[in-house]
Amino acid sequence: MKAPQKSISDSKLRHTRLVFYKDDIDLIDKVLAEFLRLSGSKCALLIDKEGHLVTRQGEVKTINMDTISALVAGSFAATKEMAKLLGEDQFSCLFHQGERDNIQLSLVGDRTLLTILFDDRTTVGMVRLYANETCKKLCQVFEAASTREPGE
Repeated sequence: MKAPQKSISDSKLRHTRLVFYKDDIDLIDKVLAEFLRLSGSKCALLIDKEGHLVTRQGEVKTINMDTISALVAGSFAATKEMAKLLGEDQFSCLFHQGERDNIQLSLVGDRTLLTILFDDRTTVGMVRLYANETCKKLCQVFEAASTREPGE
């Protein structure tokens, strides 16, 4: 009798928070690693809209993950409000350009952000091209994860 109760609470939890199991994260990491290989970007972070790091791939030696995750979520939330003022629901992609490094934020589904750090080893066009493909692949992973029962 306790097994169905656990399944119900897991289902409720999935509606309010992102829930990924180890196999999901392994698959997400493979998608991110392939993105880095194809795009030439330095780092890819997957962050939920509340500012929690889900997973990361690439060069992240000097970056404080908690800080960047919170700032990315805050930046996206602020930009969403700007979009509303312009009559848009939200912007699905944000770009910040620096002297050495750049950041692109892409909405993945409705609850996560793909955060990409890159420099002059690649171009904005390459990053955007492969980021769009990666977002589609990640949405497929999320869909499969949301319908899978624990232990499958």
